[in-house]
Amino acid sequence: MGGEVWILGGSGRSGQAIAAQLVPRGMAPVLVGRHAERLDDAAARVDGARTVVAPSVEAMADEIRRQGPAVVVNTVGPFTVTAPPITRACLAVGDYVDLANDVAAVTGVLGLHEAASDAGRSLVTGAGFGVTATESVVVGLCAGRPAPVRVRVDMVPSMEMAAGRLGEALAASLVEGLPGVEGGRRYGGRRYRDGRLAPAPIGGEPARLVLPDGERVTTASLPLGELVAAQRASGAPDVVAASSEAPASPLMRVLLPPATALLASSRVRSFARRRLAQVQVKARPRPRPHSWGRARLEWADGTVQEGWLRVGEAQEFTGAVPAEVARRLLSGEGRPGAYTPAALFGPSLAEACGGTYLPAPAHPVD
Repeated sequence: MGGEVWILGGSGRSGQAIAAQLVPRGMAPVLVGRHAERLDDAAARVDGARTVVAPSVEAMADEIRRQGPAVVVNTVGPFTVTAPPITRACLAVGDYVDLANDVAAVTGVLGLHEAASDAGRSLVTGAGFGVTATESVVVGLCAGRPAPVRVRVDMVPSMEMAAGRLGEALAASLVEGLPGVEGGRRYGGRRYRDGRLAPAPIGGEPARLVLPDGERVTTASLPLGELVAAQRASGAPDVVAASSEAPASPLMRVLLPPATALLASSRVRSFARRRLAQVQVKARPRPRPHSWGRARLEWADGTVQEGWLRVGEAQEFTGAVPAEVARRLLSGEGRPGAYTPAALFGPSLAEACGGTYLPAPAHPVD
């Protein structure tokens, strides 16, 4: 399998998880980042890894053009800022993969479909747990059927948290990654109505789900990348994306609109980023044995289908998906254009990353 796979943000948690998944797939990763010492420490734990030091996103793009990696995996947020210069560099030399999971960034990469097709490159966005887990179920349920009229996707991650600061990159993604896209306020929620993005309250449409293993969780709407992926995969005019991580309490649904409205001020966003970056996260074991992606589809004739994807720890799955996408791209299984993971490789991608599809549980939804 020829060509190098570069991981931007290679010393971070996601970068290291991806590097660990590349090696058993027969690829030697190149870890790219700003800090030589951190990169060297990370590379020492990965067989055959080398490093490239680049002090900025622009410097990373310059190195990509100069050295010509076959595949670039971008883990550096906010993706609304980092994806444009990195995708431009990749169109000249190789394929691109990222972990974006916000509506604005995913939509931006998918908007490069024609440019990628003309260049003969594959751009794959949303190659993490949320988009891949839910989209894969939608693709499987839609196979051989007309477009449904309504779709709801729910992601239920289970992830171990290490102690430490939240950090600048993640803080920037949380603040700047809220969708500045059509269909409503810049920092408001979104859903699809009549095939178009429309306003929706963050934390709205709560549902009490019973997982296939019997555990109960509450999910509520969040404007995440899986919203875009589910609509494109299904063609449904009415789509909602929800998560167990959404603030679903009645109080939070009241407080969120005025709080997020303050983010329209650049000074408030800058302050929020600085404060979030300094937040100390406590170590936390994964809250449940499995992570889940769920989709419920309804057709015009009243037919309803529901399906689940079971995976292990969400971060491990997020490491496996870009690694498997890179392997398939290097093997010539991709095609030119811009895609989300299951749109390009189908439901088998999630299975190759350790996922298992299950039918709907024999329990009601509260």
